[in-house]
Amino acid sequence: MNWTFLEYFDLVGTIAFAISGAFVGIRKKMDIFGVVVLAITTACGGGLIRDLIIGNNPPRMFRDPFYVMVAAVIGIIVFAVMYKHGTMPAKIHAIYDQMLFWFDTLGLAAFTVDGVMIGVGAGYGPNKFLIVFLGFMTGVGGGALRDIMADQMPDIFVKHIYALASIAGGITMTFIFGLLHSWQPAMIGGFITVILVRFLAARYNWNLPKVRDVKTRSENKK
Repeated sequence: MNWTFLEYFDLVGTIAFAISGAFVGIRKKMDIFGVVVLAITTACGGGLIRDLIIGNNPPRMFRDPFYVMVAAVIGIIVFAVMYKHGTMPAKIHAIYDQMLFWFDTLGLAAFTVDGVMIGVGAGYGPNKFLIVFLGFMTGVGGGALRDIMADQMPDIFVKHIYALASIAGGITMTFIFGLLHSWQPAMIGGFITVILVRFLAARYNWNLPKVRDVKTRSENKK
């Protein structure tokens, strides 16, 4: 099988997001079906939304289920390892947040690149706003759907400049392409940018401002 450069990004993103989805499912005490569904949703949900936006019907995950199968297998493997121990192993539990962060970051970086390039391949390269948005949606869509299904606040709204890292990666890609007129260095640059922004945000606890301790009138009366 002759893999293209983009397909390697697809595989990295699929594996990383499938692992993060499976971890969330296990933490939420889902059975094996729930864990696998969450792995697939995290890995393929962003691409599904992207394809619907550009009218790529049926979405690629249904026309070529290879990545769905990869996500399902990853979900089963993660579940089997955890099931064998009866619970999440102490070593993994101790670094769970870090593992989830890095798998999410790798998936976000890979799928941001993937979304931009799918937009370019569909003929929308001159529309920089659209291709950056497609990269953003491909990157964050699966994780957002995962968090909604797991009944938790999506990370894109609360943690470490998650969404802005994807947007920065997409913008970097268009900027590098404008300079070099080649998408391959642009893909590498966008991938590195997402990882760098996420790392710096976590390292220095960067978060967007938010209003804290908001109480309704009824809560104030109690």
